[in-house]
Amino acid sequence: MHLLAFLIIGAVAGWLAGLITKGGGFGLLGDIVVGVVGAFLGGFLFRMLGLFPGGGLIPSLIVATIGAIVLLFLIRLIKRA
Repeated sequence: MHLLAFLIIGAVAGWLAGLITKGGGFGLLGDIVVGVVGAFLGGFLFRMLGLFPGGGLIPSLIVATIGAIVLLFLIRLIKRA
């Protein structure tokens, strides 16, 4: 069940990040990839800043979405160069 929850959170976080950055969705698989990589990036960034939002669905979704937004920003920054 944990893997399924992880994939659902990744899909929702990737979709939200696409909407927030005005890039639109990336399809189900693309949203999952962006969200999962964003979750790892967000977790790393939050730990580096000394922030621990706690466990649960909502904090995990927030961390994953913020990480996905940062990921999309970095990808767009690299694509411009």
